[in-house]
Amino acid sequence: MAKKTLSTGICYLVGAGPGDPGLLTIKGKECIAAADVLVYDYLVNIEILRHGKPDVERIYVGKKAGDHTLPQEEINKLIVKLTREGKTVTRLKGGDPVLFGRGAEEAAELAEAGVRFEIVPGITSAIAGPAYAGIPITHRSHASQLTIFTGHEDPTKSETSLNYAKLAQAEGTKVFLMGVERMEEITGELIKHGAKAETPMALVRWATTGRQQTLVATLGTMAQKVKETGFKAPAVAVVGDVVTERDNINWFENRPLFGKRIVVTRTRQQAGVLSRQLADLGADVIELPTIRIEEPNDLLSFGELVQDCHKYDWIVFTSPNGVDAFFTMFDKLYNDARSIGGARIACIGPGTAEKIKARHLAVDLMPEKDFVAEGLVKAFKDKHDIENQTILWVKAEETREVIANGLTGLRAIVDEAVAYRTVAEREDNLEALARLKNEGADMITFTSAATVDHFLELGVALPENCEIASIGPVTSKALKKHELPIAVEAKSYTIPGLVEAIRKHFAK
Repeated sequence: MAKKTLSTGICYLVGAGPGDPGLLTIKGKECIAAADVLVYDYLVNIEILRHGKPDVERIYVGKKAGDHTLPQEEINKLIVKLTREGKTVTRLKGGDPVLFGRGAEEAAELAEAGVRFEIVPGITSAIAGPAYAGIPITHRSHASQLTIFTGHEDPTKSETSLNYAKLAQAEGTKVFLMGVERMEEITGELIKHGAKAETPMALVRWATTGRQQTLVATLGTMAQKVKETGFKAPAVAVVGDVVTERDNINWFENRPLFGKRIVVTRTRQQAGVLSRQLADLGADVIELPTIRIEEPNDLLSFGELVQDCHKYDWIVFTSPNGVDAFFTMFDKLYNDARSIGGARIACIGPGTAEKIKARHLAVDLMPEKDFVAEGLVKAFKDKHDIENQTILWVKAEETREVIANGLTGLRAIVDEAVAYRTVAEREDNLEALARLKNEGADMITFTSAATVDHFLELGVALPENCEIASIGPVTSKALKKHELPIAVEAKSYTIPGLVEAIRKHFAK
């Protein structure tokens, strides 16, 4: 029985899922969002940490074979200490926290210390891994029984606690985790105790992510195949006739961008839309933000212009960031959306339009196809007489003066509201930079001239054979200035347009 609670803190022992961020449970996401401290493991996809508060403390305690950041005993002491301090601690463990995850041991330590805790189950790779490889772990035609065991036992034990005789004779599907390093021993023992050497077998590495790899063999040949291919952990092993279903239902690895590693250089806040669309097509996405958005240097002047927005005939938005910055300030000044007055709204493209529509405001003018500043000026020229009309242009601190010059040339009166500035990202991309250097990439995407300039400022060489994709001519101009070859340029200067251009490029 747990001791009386000593603090107001609580520790959530959360299963972070097998790797795909979409497989995190809703309860798990809520625990991440509530946390003061995130304590996470090696197999936790760091993308899910983005659900945390901006000021959340992150502590990495990852463990892999022969390389432990902290011994388990120290991890136990750490989460007890943090919880006793009254903090909300979310302890993230890959897959499910108690299925061979030592979550039960951590729960016991918390209970002994008398602090509050909850266990939040997660989707285990033992089920999700085979499923993403097109292998159902049970099937009416093959298996109605499932046996799950670990291939990595307590190293302090002198003998195995696995009963290979019973495992070998067990009906149905067998799944084991953390067994790549002992593949020859495990498969040999199963065959020795009566399992058929010709039983189909598969290994699924980095399951449910864009890095997934699947190796198919038999129980008798898998150990040799692992040696020949250099197949490494982490991987899920599945043994049984269900493996034969992979030929029919291998859905995940058949997607058009599967096996392609693509870098996204947008701001962290904006990267998600592009990353998700690429990942949905099977790409292994590395989010490497090269820029971040900050308030303008003269926030007071910007606020004054927003306060007077109802006095203008038009408000022009040329980026989603501008919309966000404008309405963040607007909401501080007004509590009624009607305070925007009768100003008509123009924007440069669909992404910006979606942001405006989210505020339940209509877009009165947008270019039909050329989603660049020149296209918006042309749309004004073709459809509206703006002579002597007042226009508030919501813009970034450093941007081309095409809008101001073009609309002034049409005899409009233009005020420039500097809503934000773009600065180099120096902190929130270190893990991604390490992945890019160590693993390389097939393609890197750029969605603005700023992302190009700030990527080059990082001083990171493009990986060998890495191609470049540009969202449109303005971005391409920045790339050409640096003599960088462009393999893909979107015909429609939007995120969906860029994704479609990349899909077609790799389809060749």
